Amino acid sequence: MRVIKKTSMAFITLSSLIMSMNALAEDVIVKMTTNKGPITLVLDDEKAPITVNNFVEYANAGYYEGTIFHRVIPGFMIQGGGFDKELSQKDTRSPIKNEAENGLKNVRGSIAMARTGEVDSATSQFFINVADNKFLDNGERDYGYAVFGKVTEGLDIVDVIANVKTSNQGPHQNVPVEPVVIEKVEILK
Repeated sequence: MRVIKKTSMAFITLSSLIMSMNALAEDVIVKMTTNKGPITLVLDDEKAPITVNNFVEYANAGYYEGTIFHRVIPGFMIQGGGFDKELSQKDTRSPIKNEAENGLKNVRGSIAMARTGEVDSATSQFFINVADNKFLDNGERDYGYAVFGKVTEGLDIVDVIANVKTSNQGPHQNVPVEPVVIEKVEILK
């Protein structure tokens, strides 16, 4: 009888702990205000904790305010979070570990971290997929690009941005002729 009571108490305690951990792993809701309109994102803190924490830290520091979507390719993606209107690159913190193995896919409306050819090189820049881009997923051609959330409102705004007129400016390609500015990134929850 005593063993059953102890087992029951251990089960109840374990259940309470799991429920508490699930409550802590709630999704992060973000409102990104651009000069083309608002975009709401839900970030997956459970599957991409390092990436979400990185993005939230940049957002809370006001880093993204005044940055632009500097690379826009219709039918592919829109990339931002690292350059100002003059195409001056902003200073960043150290790169983070690539979490592309998390099972999240580069599908239309997903947000992922941009990086260089180095697997663990992502800092502040991100992109929103305008189409399903399976070739960017982990294991498709290389390690892949870490998806860490998705657009829940404002996909029409993403499409507007994806279709602005672009040109080449110095070494930069696919730059919007008229800047698409990220005015504010707010963590709502």
